[in-house]
Amino acid sequence: MASLSRALRVAAACPRWSPARGLGLRPPTRAASPTAEKSVPYQQTLKDAQDPSAVARGPSRPLPSTANVVVIGGGSLGCQTLYHLAKLGVSGAVLLERERLTSGTTWHTAGLLWQLRPSDVEVELLAHTRRVVSRELEEETGLHTGWIQNGGLFIASNRQRLDEYKRLMSLGKAYGVESHVLSPAETKALYPLMNVDDLYGTLHVPHDGTVDPAGTCTALARAATARGAQVIENCPVTGIRVRTDDFGARRVTAVETEHGSIQTPCVVNCAGVWASAVGRMAGVKVPLVAMHHAYVVTERIEGIQNMPNVRDHDASVYLRLQGDALSVGGYEANPIFWEEVSDKFAFGLFDLDWDVFTQHIEGAINRVPVLEKTGIKSTVCGPESFTPDHKPLMGEAPELRGFFLGCGFNSAGMMLGGGCGQELAHWIVHGRPEKDMHSYDIRRFHQSLTDNRLWIRERSHESYAKNYSVVFPHDEPLAGRNMRRGPLHEELLARGCVFQERHGWERPGWFHPRGTAPVLEYDYYGAYGHRALEDYAYGRLLGDDYTFDFPPHHHTIGAECLACRGAAAVFDMSYFGKFYLLGPDARKAADWLFSADVSRPPGSTVYTCMLNHRGGTESDLTVSRLAPGPQASPLAPAFEGDGYYLAVGGAVAQHNWSHIATVLQDQKFRCQLIDSSEDLGMISVQGPASRAILQEVLDTDLGNEAFPFSTHKLVRAAGHLVRAMRLSFVGELGWELHVPRASCVPVYQALMAAGAQHGLVNAGYRAIDSLSIEKGYRHWHADLRPDDSPLEAGLAFTCKLKSPVPFLGREALEQQLAAGLRRRLVCFTVEEKVPMFGLEAIWRDGQVVGHTRRASFGFAMDKTIAYGYIHDPHGGPVSPDFVKSGDYALERMGVTYAAQAHLKSPFDPDNKRVKGIY
Repeated sequence: MASLSRALRVAAACPRWSPARGLGLRPPTRAASPTAEKSVPYQQTLKDAQDPSAVARGPSRPLPSTANVVVIGGGSLGCQTLYHLAKLGVSGAVLLERERLTSGTTWHTAGLLWQLRPSDVEVELLAHTRRVVSRELEEETGLHTGWIQNGGLFIASNRQRLDEYKRLMSLGKAYGVESHVLSPAETKALYPLMNVDDLYGTLHVPHDGTVDPAGTCTALARAATARGAQVIENCPVTGIRVRTDDFGARRVTAVETEHGSIQTPCVVNCAGVWASAVGRMAGVKVPLVAMHHAYVVTERIEGIQNMPNVRDHDASVYLRLQGDALSVGGYEANPIFWEEVSDKFAFGLFDLDWDVFTQHIEGAINRVPVLEKTGIKSTVCGPESFTPDHKPLMGEAPELRGFFLGCGFNSAGMMLGGGCGQELAHWIVHGRPEKDMHSYDIRRFHQSLTDNRLWIRERSHESYAKNYSVVFPHDEPLAGRNMRRGPLHEELLARGCVFQERHGWERPGWFHPRGTAPVLEYDYYGAYGHRALEDYAYGRLLGDDYTFDFPPHHHTIGAECLACRGAAAVFDMSYFGKFYLLGPDARKAADWLFSADVSRPPGSTVYTCMLNHRGGTESDLTVSRLAPGPQASPLAPAFEGDGYYLAVGGAVAQHNWSHIATVLQDQKFRCQLIDSSEDLGMISVQGPASRAILQEVLDTDLGNEAFPFSTHKLVRAAGHLVRAMRLSFVGELGWELHVPRASCVPVYQALMAAGAQHGLVNAGYRAIDSLSIEKGYRHWHADLRPDDSPLEAGLAFTCKLKSPVPFLGREALEQQLAAGLRRRLVCFTVEEKVPMFGLEAIWRDGQVVGHTRRASFGFAMDKTIAYGYIHDPHGGPVSPDFVKSGDYALERMGVTYAAQAHLKSPFDPDNKRVKGIY
């Protein structure tokens, strides 16, 4: 029997990993000891129940000829999805598993469940999983899921880490999750075997715990089949049949297996590591990679019983209580890719590579010194799937109607399975999840990225390697950069632009006054033989943002904001999505799709929302009515009848495209949707001096009467044809110029030359965040999400409820109006100059009534500003009087700050600045 310290010495004596040895499946350098076995630490697995002749005999039960839904994959997500479909009353749901339930990845998972994550939606998802595995399944089936509530303990070895935990604690208060920040001495009292000499503190969450994968999946299957679902094991899927309907949409028609086919309109891909292969059967791109993920199980440790599970993020290690032993694992910078995923792999394990695993041993021994002399009972190294942003892949694939994803869970499938299974079931049955699942929606990725293997590999590696890193509000990836660059990229880079990345697009973040900071080729953090980048300007500037305080460039961003308020700023918004909606039914489609009345004369531009059937906001965007014409140009296609030009946020362009396309198909509108995002740039000039600057460049009168707000026209800018729109996203006088890609650089240069005498500066999205929150303009996916209605968000003016014209979501809004709003988005200002970023708890009269969604510093107001939804703890409607009558405070990292509530932003409440009145 080897001890962990001996394993550490053995690994240290072995040659280190080198790229010549490859990234794929390979034998180990050497075993920990002859007695260390490859086996999971569970008393029973479903592998144990496998009849060796079962596969040869065929499926565990006859296949039905039809099914309403077919779930592929019997792991955590497949079982949870089937269970929740059955709970929603779906009859004829079938789960197909090629081996036995849990085979592949679920059977060897560590089964940890932590309740707090730096995401409000994930906290809600985890809460539902916990309810299912700790109470509901046992009540329904009488079967024990293996739930053990021994608590969780997060370790902080530095101040930034402890600040992160304090943020989690404050968010948890909005959801009733009990947690406590402990001192090193209090931590020692709770966990006597722990070394606390290097600690700043810990976060203790008493109701965290662990689940048993076999017990949970067995109970889920029992509960689902009791409601009429079917579970069929030993039935590999071999193909997905599709058809193309009269409107050109591809739709699922059947699932093919080795033992027959099932006619179905809906397939759910819960195949885990094998999800990409299932996707290929249907022509669907599934952006994930397979990696080895490992932990070791120790021999018995005296005094470890009943201790909480531990996550020491800074050491990149977790310690899971396993009876009277520990499972030790973590995330490393050089994980092993499983290059050739075998379809025969079911209940197997890989040999553990001690060269890779060594760092976890070092961290574990430092945290719990008794491990130095503790034996290793077994090693567990199995495959897991990982995605480019470490978020699951869910929702209906944009390429194929009726094909849903529930995969890519980054080793968190047991933990997130209950919440995600419920949301996926709602997605399938009702067309939308109940919660905001955009961060998990496969439509978050642009189609150009989902089959880009280099991008997927780089980003998935970085997401894995940084899984335990502090989640800072302004972090940016270093992997997979420069995939989509706007026409002004080089111009802006030369002027000190520090870029952000949003789903492949490089967009301006802020402007550094001293030198350029290009994003360089990804170095894999020095792993796999890559040389780690040194003296990396972009990396240094990004490192300055690794703080929960104001960063060193806070005042640089402030200068951009104040220049926009006092003179003018130019913003490159080329990464925006730009679509044309044309065709015989374009007017009908626009009336149905858009909540506002867009049936205005050509030349008008309208700010509007797009809703789902529940009244939730799928998007906010501008819609410009176009004049028909027979001659196509870079700024408008040739068309007859009605036509519209849509400008949507670039980070959600794919989401918008898919939503519109789905509605057009479902309503059978005869329309054409054209994507011109790559063909057009977008340059915006905003501020009191914008009219004077643009008047020197454009060949049209920019006076209020000649060019009113919310209108657009084709004009020439420095001789180039552009579409000018008088709009503002920062609360100032300003125009957007939509410019053919080839004309962007000369138009930009002309603007900068004209603006030199007016104080024109470059500004980025960090400034936009501040300026827009100061004015009270909403950001979709922050203040405004698919589970928020425009009424709750203070955007009733975008809804044509006073007209008789029907639109998607109208009935839900009318019901909400009749019942009264149960929550409302509120603006808060804080006098003390403290940085806030969102997720701060909102206190009203001594009770937590919500949390902030977005926060930033308003430089013109010289205050911290935050927005968040509040509710009445007694369940009543949230009226304007309710908002006004309370005393408020915002809790940041456990400290409360007095706050003033506003129904609308106090900055320029009469909108004079937008009208050019200064």
